[in-house]
Amino acid sequence: MIEAHRLTKRYGEKTAVDGLDFTVRPGTVTGFLGPNGAGKSTTMRMIIGLDAPTSGSVRVNGRRYAGHAAPLQEVGALLEARSIHPGRSAFNHLMALAHTHGIPRRRVDEVVGLTGLQSVAGKRAGAFSLGMGQRLGIAAALLGDPATVMLDEPVNGLDPEGVLWIRNLLTGLAAEGRTVFVSSHLMSEVALVADHLIVVGRGRLLADTTVRELVRQAGGDVVKVAAADPALLREALAGPGVEVTGQAGSEELLVTGLTARAIGLKAAEHGIALFELATRTVSLEEAFMDLTRDAVEYHGSTTGIEPQERAA
Repeated sequence: MIEAHRLTKRYGEKTAVDGLDFTVRPGTVTGFLGPNGAGKSTTMRMIIGLDAPTSGSVRVNGRRYAGHAAPLQEVGALLEARSIHPGRSAFNHLMALAHTHGIPRRRVDEVVGLTGLQSVAGKRAGAFSLGMGQRLGIAAALLGDPATVMLDEPVNGLDPEGVLWIRNLLTGLAAEGRTVFVSSHLMSEVALVADHLIVVGRGRLLADTTVRELVRQAGGDVVKVAAADPALLREALAGPGVEVTGQAGSEELLVTGLTARAIGLKAAEHGIALFELATRTVSLEEAFMDLTRDAVEYHGSTTGIEPQERAA
């Protein structure tokens, strides 16, 4: 379990993390989301003691990271896959880490097999591709068989097989009762593996919720319906929790709070002919963009070229 209480980090006049309160619980995959510059990496660094909080506190399994006698067996972290000696082989890098905690060689062999590094274990890590470097970083995070696993952008550089592998790994670790905390910009992957979300923007907590609830708050399922008599259909659908929108004079309505089936039955009950009935589900990416719209610190233009330059 990871527990942050009023966690704050300032660098001079810049507040990178601003009074964060959240709990990451065992037995579930928790996604850690936010735009670039939101404070995610700084928060993760404070969790494992690489940065000291300006104020507030963060504990892993009831203690500060540095207070654990064998921290690798409490929390395994991947923050920067390239933080390795380039001249060491993958196997020797893992053995060096293992020696610091009295971890036996058989465990090194286990994580090499688990992460698919068998064929390159004897090669220098400095020559690894980004994907192989990610696998080595994940192997190091799992080395101590930790109760808590924290990974920053774990699918970076992985091929489709690797993405599927990390997806199954994360859900498997959570199913074993471990605490799994994952930062990612790939919303489609987060939607597939995460049950809970911590969303930050400009260092502040924006949401501490489930994927389902965040999507529901952003509109959830929206049903598009085209009817011969939209005004009558609007009246028929009116009720608690139901929202119907549409432009005057148009046959089309957008309905939230009712399923397509319920809308079809209501229309039939009132003898209203329907020309179209389709459900559109708001994606996690859309819900995230809606939530963080005012917290994006770095904006890019669509082309990077000013209008007068394009005209030239």
